[in-house]
Amino acid sequence: MEKEICTISIATNWRGDDYIFYENRTIKRVYDNHSLNSNKSEWLEPKEISKQNKDKLIKACPEEFKEQIMQILDYP
Repeated sequence: MEKEICTISIATNWRGDDYIFYENRTIKRVYDNHSLNSNKSEWLEPKEISKQNKDKLIKACPEEFKEQIMQILDYP
């Protein structure tokens, strides 16, 4: 398994929405659809993440990982 860079949460209210970034430039999303359907996961390509969510991810990203995460997300 690839080494994790960091996990960034852009959760709203009680629904989880975490993005896990790995050194091989892969992105795993772990999220809740609703209270009875939690911790679903999917692997994403940067192009599958909306501009709005990319903005949220960069804003919530720890400073020491920001440049690396921006490159993975192909952020502006």
